[in-house]
Amino acid sequence: MNLEKYSIGIGDRFGREGVAQLRALEKASSHPRAPVPVWNKSFREHSLLGTTPDDVRVEADLAVREVGWKGAYYVDADHVGIRTVDGFLKASDFFTIDVADFIGAPAEEEAVASFVREMAPFVGLLRVPGLEPTYEVTPAALTKIGRHYANAVAEAGRIYRHIAAAKGENAFVVEVSTDEAADPQLPFELFFILGALAHERVPVQTIAPKFSGKFLKGIDYVGDTQQFEREFEADVLVIEHAKRVFGLPASLKVSVHTGSDKFSLYPAMRRALLRHDAGLHLKTAGTTWLEEVIGVALSGGEGLGVAKRIYSRAHARIDELCKPYATVVEIDRALLPAPLVVEGWSAEQFVRRLRHEPSCPDYSVHVRQLMHVAFKIAAEMGAEFRHALDAARETAGRCVTDNLFERHIRPLFVGS
Repeated sequence: MNLEKYSIGIGDRFGREGVAQLRALEKASSHPRAPVPVWNKSFREHSLLGTTPDDVRVEADLAVREVGWKGAYYVDADHVGIRTVDGFLKASDFFTIDVADFIGAPAEEEAVASFVREMAPFVGLLRVPGLEPTYEVTPAALTKIGRHYANAVAEAGRIYRHIAAAKGENAFVVEVSTDEAADPQLPFELFFILGALAHERVPVQTIAPKFSGKFLKGIDYVGDTQQFEREFEADVLVIEHAKRVFGLPASLKVSVHTGSDKFSLYPAMRRALLRHDAGLHLKTAGTTWLEEVIGVALSGGEGLGVAKRIYSRAHARIDELCKPYATVVEIDRALLPAPLVVEGWSAEQFVRRLRHEPSCPDYSVHVRQLMHVAFKIAAEMGAEFRHALDAARETAGRCVTDNLFERHIRPLFVGS
C-alpha cells in the first residue's frame, strides 16, 4: 500500500463531520497537489470519549459513500505503541508508530555497536544534495546517535512487525513519530534514524520529526519561523537523500504534526514543497471540534447556551482537562474570562474569542486552548450536546468545510 504524495489528517472528535470534511477535500480534488484524507484518532482521544477505532472506520466509509468520494482515503491508528495498537488492527490501514518515549532510553551496547557498524560507511563528510553545510560524521558521533535513538528504532521495528503479522506486510501505511520528544532532531540525526529504520526493515512512508519552537494545541506556532523554515527544508532534503541511499519507499515524506492551525508556517512549508517537488503529510488534529462549537454558538438560543456551559465547566476543571496535554497547552488563567462574564456574551462575542483569526482584537489564544481540550465536557453532556449539534448541522458543517479548505488546504496545497 503506497500513500499518495500529499495527505492530510482530519481529526473528528465526535465522528459527525466526515461529509463536511470531504466537501473541503472535494474543492481541491482537481488540483495536482490535492491531498487525500486520513481520518486520525488516538488511543488518548478514544479513552476520553468512550469511542473505538471501529467508529472511525464506520464514519470514514459512510462519508465516502455519501459524498461519492472516488479518491484514496485512510484510517490512522494515531500515536500507537505496543500496548495500545491491538485495538486498532481491524479498523486501521495507516499506523502512526510513536516512539518518542524511547528516545534517550539506555540502549544495549551491542545494539549501539551494531548501529555504528552499519553506518560506518558514512564516516567522513556527509553531503546531502542541495543542503549546506556538510556534516562531519565520526565514530564518536555515530555512537552518540546510536545510544540516543537505538531503542526508539528497535521499538518501531517491534511494533511494525506486530502489525504486519496481523495485517500482512503491504496492507498498511507506516508512519514513525518522534515529534513528542523533548528535543528536536537535527537533520543529520534524521538521516541516521532513517538509515536505522531501513536496517530494521521498517518500510516507513512518513516520518514526523520534532521541530524547534512550540506546537501548542489549537493555536499558531510559537517560535522563530525562519528557523523552522531552515529545519523543514533540511528535513525534506535529508528524506529525499535517505530514500536513495537506504532504499526506503519512494513514497516516504515528511509529516508535520501541527497541533492544529500553524498558519504562520504554511508559507515556508509551501515554498519548500514547490522548490523540491516534495510530498507532505499534515496532521491537523482537533480544529474540527472547535468549528463544531463555533457552529453551535452561532445557532443562538439553546445552542449558544450549550457552548457557554461547555466553557463554564471547562473553566472549573481546567487542571483535569489540561493534564493529558500538559506539554502542548499553555493557558494564562489570569487572561481567561470568568464564566459569569462569558454568560453575558452574544454569539458573535463568543465566536470572536474562539475562532482562529489573529487579526481580530477579541481573539484569545487562552480561550481557544481551553475549549480545545474541553471536548471531554461535551462528551459528558451526551444528548444535550448532540442535539445542539444536530440543530446547528448546516452551520457547523459549513464552518468545518470552510475552515479545512480556506485555512489549511488552500494556503498549503492549492495556493491562492
